[in-house]
Amino acid sequence: MRKGLLFVISGPSGAGKGTICKGLTEKSNIDLSVSMTTRKPRPGEIDGKSYYFVGEETFLRKIEEDGFLEHACVFGHYYGTPKAAVMENMEKGRDVVLEIDIQGAMQVRRSYPKAIFIFILPPSMAELRKRITGRGSETEAAINQRLGEALKEVSYIDKYDYCVVNGELQEAVDRTIAIIKAEHSRVTEDVYALIEKYREEL
Repeated sequence: MRKGLLFVISGPSGAGKGTICKGLTEKSNIDLSVSMTTRKPRPGEIDGKSYYFVGEETFLRKIEEDGFLEHACVFGHYYGTPKAAVMENMEKGRDVVLEIDIQGAMQVRRSYPKAIFIFILPPSMAELRKRITGRGSETEAAINQRLGEALKEVSYIDKYDYCVVNGELQEAVDRTIAIIKAEHSRVTEDVYALIEKYREEL
């Protein structure tokens, strides 16, 4: 059985990463990785589905055991992608997608360089401003700060394998699925094994 592939999806806040990932899980044989965190669950969040909720001692021990593909401390809480669950799903032939920030993606590039990296872009800065403003939870100063951060994040695009412009959502989901299908058609060791099998059959 062919192993699954690991896809890393990043992009600026408001680019639509989460919505695209939701579309992927609904339309293809792909699992969305569940992160681990030391923060407390919010109303409606389910342990093992929204996040794996653990204590700080457990999280730090997992870091020492090299148990994460990537991890970070954000506003006093730890977040990370458990390595074992991702690898187990891939061994079963399932593709796994990580929706993570650029800092985390660069860690994954070092810890698992075979991953495929996809950057999600907004169609324009004006549209990005509109999407962030539409949330209704940001001040004008915070919106401008996010737009400035978006420009900084875009400078990392050369570290990624693909970019998808999310102007029309369904088209962006379809393009991302096309990338996944194309990656499964790469010439790999599995193909050489198949060719060797042809030789044995003759």
